[in-house]
Amino acid sequence: MLGNFTYCNPTKLYFGKDALDSLNEELPKYGKNVLLVYGGGSIKKNGIYDKVVGILKANGKNIFEDGGVMPNPSSDKLEEGIARAKAAKADLILAVGGGSVCDYAKAVSVSVNCCEDPWEKYFIKFDDVDCDIIPVGCILTMVGTGSEMNGGSVITNHKQKLKIGHVFGENVFPKFSILNPEFTFTLPKYQMVSGIYDIMSHILEQYFSGEDDNTSDYIMEGLLRSLIHSANIAIENPLDYEARSNIMWIATWALNTLVEKGKSTDWMVHMLGQAVAAHTDATHGMTLAAVSLPYYRHILPYGLKKFARYAVNVWNIEPSGKSDTQIAQQGLDAMQAWMNKIGLVMNISKLGVSGDMIDAIVKSTLIMDGGYKTLTTDEITSILKNSL
Repeated sequence: MLGNFTYCNPTKLYFGKDALDSLNEELPKYGKNVLLVYGGGSIKKNGIYDKVVGILKANGKNIFEDGGVMPNPSSDKLEEGIARAKAAKADLILAVGGGSVCDYAKAVSVSVNCCEDPWEKYFIKFDDVDCDIIPVGCILTMVGTGSEMNGGSVITNHKQKLKIGHVFGENVFPKFSILNPEFTFTLPKYQMVSGIYDIMSHILEQYFSGEDDNTSDYIMEGLLRSLIHSANIAIENPLDYEARSNIMWIATWALNTLVEKGKSTDWMVHMLGQAVAAHTDATHGMTLAAVSLPYYRHILPYGLKKFARYAVNVWNIEPSGKSDTQIAQQGLDAMQAWMNKIGLVMNISKLGVSGDMIDAIVKSTLIMDGGYKTLTTDEITSILKNSL
């Protein structure tokens, strides 16, 4: 483990079939006014909404609603949420949904008392929060982002064709999160698979960085093996509680800041995927899947030893008699076969991207350091063309 770091995660998790009961334990800690944030209304169809509202009422809370949060929360929706939170004089923002709903709730929480334009302050200038924050609690109905136990918030500005994430400090982390794997059972297969790859991408983007003997890498290899195993089961039987519970738990630990310690990290797959989404509004995990292999094949020569290790330790490639290049390439081939097997989108053209959009997507792509190769704009162009 190289470098110096501090680790603190203040989010309290309640996990399991009875996790929602713990909402009764948390609500007395906050004031009367609760802003209930959710997405397109599926929680009203599957009964989760009624359960949550019943608990809120039993605890004497005034309920104010902010529904209609879209899969890629927009800056326009953020402005609406700020107005709703102000009108409610919200003491707590309770997000019920997937990662986008949790991300959005955190963005609202840091923006209500912000004296500047929140988009400019947090997502363009990446300034820290210097105002009072409304606490956030999360009840997960979809897994993938890890937003239930981190400070991340991703917002899309359609006018500027930008989708940008700000990783806020521990003061913005959800105060508590409720994780019942059964709440994910009614999720459409497309969304489940998308979430599974979002989890994998989070792990890989931390794994493919650094060259030291890092304990975090061993943890990530175990998480990846468990994810692949449980995903294979969940694809065949989406109601398998053990598989879905494992996937939910892996998603949380993939991005709750633990495995990044001692790592430089490489978030270019997310930068590429988010740029695609800014122009297409495509599902997040699918944008990552569509750009991942072209990106990893491009940087493979620069991180060859780690890619060879990944092939052996995650995909069980037999190393005997092979060069590191052969081993690494076979590992990516095995990954591609698995991605096809579980039904991921493998080309950005299937997400609505045409060749004449590439230049604009390149302009929307933020270039980050930390990986084995810092990309040039020409390299980004090539990777996106290879992703078509």
